[in-house]
Amino acid sequence: MSVDTLRELLERHARPGLDTAIDGVRICRSEYGAAPESSMSGTVLAVIAQGGKRLALGGRFYDYGVGQYLITSVDAPVTGHVTGAAPGRPALGFALTLEPAVVAELLLQADPGDLLPSPSAARPGIAVSDAPDELLDAIVRLLRLLDRPRDRKVMVPLVKREILWQLIMGEQGDIVRQLGLADSSLSHVTRSVRWIRENYTRSFRVEEVARLSGMSVPAFHRNFHVVTGMSPIQFQKHIRLQCARLQLASHPGDVTGVGHRVGYGSPSQFSREYRRLFGAPPSVDAVRLRASTGPATAALP
Repeated sequence: MSVDTLRELLERHARPGLDTAIDGVRICRSEYGAAPESSMSGTVLAVIAQGGKRLALGGRFYDYGVGQYLITSVDAPVTGHVTGAAPGRPALGFALTLEPAVVAELLLQADPGDLLPSPSAARPGIAVSDAPDELLDAIVRLLRLLDRPRDRKVMVPLVKREILWQLIMGEQGDIVRQLGLADSSLSHVTRSVRWIRENYTRSFRVEEVARLSGMSVPAFHRNFHVVTGMSPIQFQKHIRLQCARLQLASHPGDVTGVGHRVGYGSPSQFSREYRRLFGAPPSVDAVRLRASTGPATAALP
């Protein structure tokens, strides 16, 4: 029943674009035949109510469908592809941004005896589980607040906290708990991910980023790969190419300039790596993007 109600709410409130009147809540409607979308994932909870989706991070693939939820614990370059839509029956999904500060607050308020110990080792940055009824019920109540603007200011924070608590106590709770722990392996990797994103156009030495993250080089390599499925250099390359694709949508005739602006000194290397990731050289893809609505800004839910 919760999935049916969730589907009805998502279908009724789906609009062009992804954002809703509730901060941090997005609704996605993906039609049959929609092209794969590349973007940064953000740290989110995503739930599918109709259809299905496949998400790729590095060399890993994550499939989730009706009644399942996906957690992303690090802001990473992903590609999303709709797998369960049909003509006249679009995929429908819900996404909620996960706020580490709120997770940390809930952990402080909880009775330590009620929480499982968080593992010290890093976990992959994406996980999929079946959504329990309690979680779906809370999401439905959050979406119903879209129709009750007078109640949002008071009720939205309360229901969001309930959703986070359900995640903390659920099957993927260890991943969510690490979001709120200042000295977890995930927080160290997140620090390095943020630095790479902010400095993606410049070359760097892995030792430099390991030091910034507060880890030894071997620990940094190991934990970064566990969380993101990529090496730091591969991660930077994916960010460069996604940023290039966004720029090409607006400047399709400036392939060389775009490649240079995102950090490539060699046009041939830029073209080769772009084609490997997106399936077409930048000049061809730019025309295709210009003819369409442009690349999507988010690959979730």
